[in-house]
Amino acid sequence: MSPDRINLEQKLAMFTDHWHPRVVGELNGQHVKLVKFSGEFVWHQHDTEDELFLVLRGRFRMEFRDRGVEVGSGEFLIVPRGVEHRPIATEEVHVLLFEPASTVNTGDARDARTVTEPEWI
Repeated sequence: MSPDRINLEQKLAMFTDHWHPRVVGELNGQHVKLVKFSGEFVWHQHDTEDELFLVLRGRFRMEFRDRGVEVGSGEFLIVPRGVEHRPIATEEVHVLLFEPASTVNTGDARDARTVTEPEWI
């Protein structure tokens, strides 16, 4: 199998909805996902999975029960497993996620935005 380049801007242009991650790659049991944030997400945690959030464009705030962390373009944040969190974006932000393939976006919470089998694009 020969590797292919992935153009993140082209992939991001393929969708407009928020909080619905799409898979763009996989390696060693990890998914590389793209997602657009806008507004508030649900409080949740992942008991067995760490998550990496890399901001490609924009800025968001990751809220934890004891503090908040601003993450801007070109920066990333790793949320360790078992830590309750909630991303909030006042304007649209484009994010690359790196997490185990088994990760459900809403973790231990379930709502209308839960994606159990993300689409590949």
